[in-house]
Amino acid sequence: MILLVLIASVLILAVTIYQFREINRDYHENRMERKEEQIRQSIDLTIQKTTYPVTTENLGLIFKEEIYEIAVVQNMNFNIYSLEGELIKSSRPKFENDPISLCLDPEILNQLDASADKRYVERNKAAGDQYQASYTYIADRQFKPIGILNLPYFEDNSFNDKELNEFLTRLGGVYFLMFLLAIGLAYFISKYITRSLETISDMMERTDLTRRNEKIHLEKPGEEIEKLISSYNAMIDELSLSAAKLAKSEREQAWREMAKQVAHEIKNPLTPMRLSVQSFQRKFDPNDPDIAEKVAEYSKTLIQQIDTMSSIASAFSSFAEMPAQQNETLNVVKIVKLALDIFNEDYIHFIAEEEEIIAKLDRTQLIRVVTNLVKNAIQAIPEEHNSPRILVSVAVDGEMVKISVADNGIGIGKEVEDKIFEPKFTTKTSGMGLGLGMVKNIVETYKGTINFTSQPGKGTVFCVKFPRVASMRTIK
Repeated sequence: MILLVLIASVLILAVTIYQFREINRDYHENRMERKEEQIRQSIDLTIQKTTYPVTTENLGLIFKEEIYEIAVVQNMNFNIYSLEGELIKSSRPKFENDPISLCLDPEILNQLDASADKRYVERNKAAGDQYQASYTYIADRQFKPIGILNLPYFEDNSFNDKELNEFLTRLGGVYFLMFLLAIGLAYFISKYITRSLETISDMMERTDLTRRNEKIHLEKPGEEIEKLISSYNAMIDELSLSAAKLAKSEREQAWREMAKQVAHEIKNPLTPMRLSVQSFQRKFDPNDPDIAEKVAEYSKTLIQQIDTMSSIASAFSSFAEMPAQQNETLNVVKIVKLALDIFNEDYIHFIAEEEEIIAKLDRTQLIRVVTNLVKNAIQAIPEEHNSPRILVSVAVDGEMVKISVADNGIGIGKEVEDKIFEPKFTTKTSGMGLGLGMVKNIVETYKGTINFTSQPGKGTVFCVKFPRVASMRTIK
């Protein structure tokens, strides 16, 4: 809208200036032609009345006094030249000061002679003004050319220029008001139009598959906006149905995977238990002098496999148990150091940036996070490693407390980086692969983040961040 007003104002300005110039040009051309015709009639009348022979040589005598009378009556000065272009008579006594030459240019004589109507108009500038000069033949009573009439004409555009400036000033004021009005209208119309779009945009940004989304309800929306709202509301309905189906499918898939994993892990200890029982049945002899030793060995094997099944059940139970937010105010440095006391490896080192870094966490869950990360680090270092090293550090990172566990083990390959936090995924020959999945579950519950960097063959660094709080004197 603003652009249209600007374009219209520029076009009207250009057209107005062009029109005024055309009017001025037509006015001066017509005026000069009228004056020229009137002067020619006066000259013809003077020639008809003169007693001198009508020849080129007598033009100076014929118009000796009459040239001034004609100039006064017509209010226009003019000059009379011979057919060779020499000045014979001028209505201005001091014609030497005028831009009129004493002898016409041969080009003017050629142009006048070549013209069909025996008339030539010269256009030029003089003293900064537009200047025109017309040249026509003066004929005798038999219409034979005996001289050349030169009518100099200076265009006076001061009045028209003044009128143009006044008109453009008024027009500029009108278009300035229209421009301000266009800005105001454009602003309010755009706000009115985009209000509905902003509402739709905000609702679309808040659309989330994991929660219930609200529909859009607007009073008297435009036809296009109403179609867009209807499409959005229909999409929300379909999204809700899809989310419900997806959640149900994910739950079913999760239970299937968990059931498969549980069955697989339980079958592992059941196989040696079955073989032990079958072997015991074949070789059992109550009279065997070594029967007590064999029963003890058999019992030990069964107890080991039962303990394995118990640890499997505990691991799945721990993974399924969502950590509750206790919001204990803890000194993270103290708790992490306490969690490391259960490890006997002398290559585990601990450093802290400060003696006291405070966060609101559950003590037990924080210990589980640290111990699982450290266990993974220990298992990532081969037994034949010459100089194993694990470094656990606690530091402040902006508004977060950062716990890092770095090892110089085998590292994590690029092909498995995306699966490292998935439940039941493991690169080890034993275990259920639930440790890192449980750690990620705990960390995200407390609005934290966990990530890692690794170089195969050189080691891995796991980094956990939790929101921290200001330091307090009373620490649990």
